[in-house]
Amino acid sequence: MSVRFKVVIPARYGSTRLPGKPLLNIAGKPMIAHVCERAQEADADEIIVATDDERIFQAVGNLGFKAVMTRADHQSGTERIAEVARLCGWAGDDIIVNLQGDEPLIPPAYIRETAEILANQQQAGIATLAAKIIDPEEIFNPNAVKVVLNHAGYALYFSRAPIPWERDAFGRTGGAPSGKLPYLRHIGMYAYTVDFLNRYCLWDASLLESVESLEQLRILWHGEAIKVSIVDETPAAGVDTEEDLIRVEQVLRLHR
Repeated sequence: MSVRFKVVIPARYGSTRLPGKPLLNIAGKPMIAHVCERAQEADADEIIVATDDERIFQAVGNLGFKAVMTRADHQSGTERIAEVARLCGWAGDDIIVNLQGDEPLIPPAYIRETAEILANQQQAGIATLAAKIIDPEEIFNPNAVKVVLNHAGYALYFSRAPIPWERDAFGRTGGAPSGKLPYLRHIGMYAYTVDFLNRYCLWDASLLESVESLEQLRILWHGEAIKVSIVDETPAAGVDTEEDLIRVEQVLRLHR
């Protein structure tokens, strides 16, 4: 039976490095249009751009997609998505995929897989993705978030540090992993049930998420499970800089 799910795309106008990022032109159309198209290709039942900016709201409508205006005081994209779920009156067991508005190269199959992994288990109200780390240097890169799983594929912990720490291998070689176990990089896309979002918005922030600057640690701190699906490879990076914009433009023009 096919899994039904919705995609919500949080999109803010303000960006320190790239102001108006969702509306930047890439290969002939605004970046937000490419992201919406990836959601279409994943066969989402409904696609909504969640924004607090009238310019993005109008642009999305002109592109033929649906946008919802949300409050400007949200602390995270998760809170913004929860507001969309309330405004739309979605049911508690509806599945929502949080797709970032600066990820025009995300594989549509990954969007669908995130929803499917949540739908096909019973312990968690949230699911996400990870991929095996191939380059050993990535293990020690704090910008690459690592995740450790239990035997059933649920997250034990997320960290910017190298986890698990191989005491003997790292101590003996100065940083080379032994190869005995895979290291996993977290891919920051989530599927939630509406019931989970409602619980999340009642929780206080945790010290762990503050120290690591990782929002998902609030979930583990409050005792909830996160299901993780391992995919073949980490998707191409999103758009944060002018260099990213050029890189993504080249890729999208090549595949037109």
